[in-house]
Amino acid sequence: MSAVWRASRAAVKRRRLQTFVVGLVVLCSTTTVLLALALLTAASSPFDKAYAEQRGAHTVAAFDTTKVSPEQLARTARQPGVAAAAGPFGQAVVDIPKDWLWMAGGTLSVVGRADPAGPVDRIELLEGHWATAPGEIVVNWSVQGSPGTALLGTRLEVPGGAPLTVVGFATSMSKSASAWVSPETMSTLHPTSAQMLYRFTDSATEAELSAGLARATTGLPEEALTGTQTYLTLKQAFSALADSYLPFMTLFGVLGLLVSVLIVGNVVSGAVVSGYRHIGVLKALGFTPNQVVAVYLTMLSVPAVVGCALGTLAGNALAGPILKVAFTGIDVGRASVGDISPWVSVACLVGMPLLVLLTAMVPALRAHRLPAARAISAGAAPRTGRGLRVQRMLGATRLPRPVSLGLGQPFARPARTLLTLAAIVLGVTTVTLSTGLTSTMAAFGNVGKEDGGTRIHVTTGGSGKDGTPPRLSDVQIEEQLRSLPGAKGVRARALSQANMTGQNQPVFADFYRGDDSGYKHSIVRGRAPAAAGEVVAGPAFLTQRGLKLGDRVTLELNGRKISATVVGQVIEGNARALEATWESYTQLAPGSPASEYTVRLAPGADARAYAEAVAALDPGLHASVLDSSNAGTATVITFSTVFTVLLTAVASLGVFNTVLLNTRERRRDLGMLKSIGMTPRQVVVMTVTSVAGLGAAGGLLGIPLGIVAHRLAVDHVGVVDFPEHMKDVWHAPQLAAMLLAGVAIAVLGALVPARAAARTTIASVLHTE
Repeated sequence: MSAVWRASRAAVKRRRLQTFVVGLVVLCSTTTVLLALALLTAASSPFDKAYAEQRGAHTVAAFDTTKVSPEQLARTARQPGVAAAAGPFGQAVVDIPKDWLWMAGGTLSVVGRADPAGPVDRIELLEGHWATAPGEIVVNWSVQGSPGTALLGTRLEVPGGAPLTVVGFATSMSKSASAWVSPETMSTLHPTSAQMLYRFTDSATEAELSAGLARATTGLPEEALTGTQTYLTLKQAFSALADSYLPFMTLFGVLGLLVSVLIVGNVVSGAVVSGYRHIGVLKALGFTPNQVVAVYLTMLSVPAVVGCALGTLAGNALAGPILKVAFTGIDVGRASVGDISPWVSVACLVGMPLLVLLTAMVPALRAHRLPAARAISAGAAPRTGRGLRVQRMLGATRLPRPVSLGLGQPFARPARTLLTLAAIVLGVTTVTLSTGLTSTMAAFGNVGKEDGGTRIHVTTGGSGKDGTPPRLSDVQIEEQLRSLPGAKGVRARALSQANMTGQNQPVFADFYRGDDSGYKHSIVRGRAPAAAGEVVAGPAFLTQRGLKLGDRVTLELNGRKISATVVGQVIEGNARALEATWESYTQLAPGSPASEYTVRLAPGADARAYAEAVAALDPGLHASVLDSSNAGTATVITFSTVFTVLLTAVASLGVFNTVLLNTRERRRDLGMLKSIGMTPRQVVVMTVTSVAGLGAAGGLLGIPLGIVAHRLAVDHVGVVDFPEHMKDVWHAPQLAAMLLAGVAIAVLGALVPARAAARTTIASVLHTE
């Protein structure tokens, strides 16, 4: 083995360029694969781990206490299929003012619970202590990080009852309530519903959860069950934003894996084939066939292990920021996504070197069987007759001689050519996919700004730092904003935290009046809300709550209820928010003013001048120019750009390796051609032409694959439902550019070895003849 190691080490030092190419290909491939696997695992594993630690409820059920007794509810915990249960707990809805604990005004779902522990839904206390005395309340703090002690002691005035004092902040993975009080305090809130928390023996699907709840509630009066929430809904909410990136990441990950396998196989097998002469020399010196195989496997393992280790480090470094962006705004418990699952790094560290060894094993075993004399003579040039027929046919045409010779070279090594062609095809597919995603996301980011006018955001000063309320009334503010020069439309907005019957999580309701031109481009299905009791929402909100167009829901705010119908779906929306008309707001909160206004300026209007005019209009108004950027658009474009650069680099490295091997194998032919008058420029043309044709063919094959991949990606985004005009982004100039991308990848990879071949002197090639 010492002889094997010495020979392997010498081969690594002698073939520095080949060693560098193998290591770089493995590095880029490992980084690409690790990024895709990291996001795939992070979308579910942190939630599952945190949910199991807190014994989260599989189903949170609400019951009408006028139709079922506490004793009947307690008996449901002993039904078949119930692994554990907690409750019944009294449940009430309490009104909260605007900006109380930085919340939007509206309602708070409060549950009476004696302690945070228990067999189901163990609540994590973040600050303060649990509410045990009368008049104490613990608030669910779902924002990442601790709220600190400064907010402890905040009072909440309860209409018709004693005030509540905040004594603690806690979080629940089950999202079973917005706040908790002691059972004694709950009795003063006059609850009309009760809550039960269940964990079932079978809980993998919604069907199993529904069946388990049906068995548990057997024998209860009809219509006693008023609402349910399952952990699968919470899990979907947790990964909703990350899921929107998964189609893109999965496609890029699959493309990266395929390109990696092809290029690694091409590079490694080519390295062994190009070393046949060296193999013959080793055998002539006394190395056994097994030792020869061991030499080449060791020689290739060194750069593979180094490249894999560096690629894993690079992937981990890039995955951290990417995961933070992908999970921004998560509002489910304390699940952490900062750490990458160890098995992802282990899989890359073990899998990529193993791939290199398996790929090298095939040509190495072939070399194992070759006699020494045949191995020494092999590889100097393609075998007699291979590709000669095609070259003779091309030579008979009127093509320039360097071009005809270059076009015929790929046929001399068909297997190597096919691997290179496949890499170019996947590279063009990646570029096409990336270009399509960029066009789609750019159109998506421009929604609401189609007219080119700037948007001005105007807020009232009542909750600002100076606390100055506006002198003008709500209606007067809207009239004055519309009358200022440059204004083309004004839209008033009121935000409230409402309660939806059957839902434990609060719902943010946006009520609008005025300019509704934005709905023209944002409504994907149905229509815009036009009357009281009509709402629209984004795909994430509808999916997570099992709603569709035409379904009816009940909204509760300030003690008033309204029955609403889902009449439309917007392209994108907050997973916890819906949009409704001002008429609905008037029924739920009569006389309440708008809290902010969005002014749509005419194209070319001076935004700064308009903002200054607003400030002069009323000192209680604050105007700012809305940021036109879109975080989701920027994220997807960044993802696609990073992966495109990586995969294009890997594909170009594959072409580079192919051309390098071809020029080394044809050194004698190049020397002969130069000796009869071929110039260095003609050598470059011949070498580049040998892969330019492959680039054009790869473009023709990769473009339709990229278009299909683009459609698969944009059709499976959970939080965005793209309309058809955003998906139809392909036009003749773009397709022509994609065709040139294949040629560019090929030429980029071939240029360096082509120039090196052109500089080779005749004497250095033919000195052994």
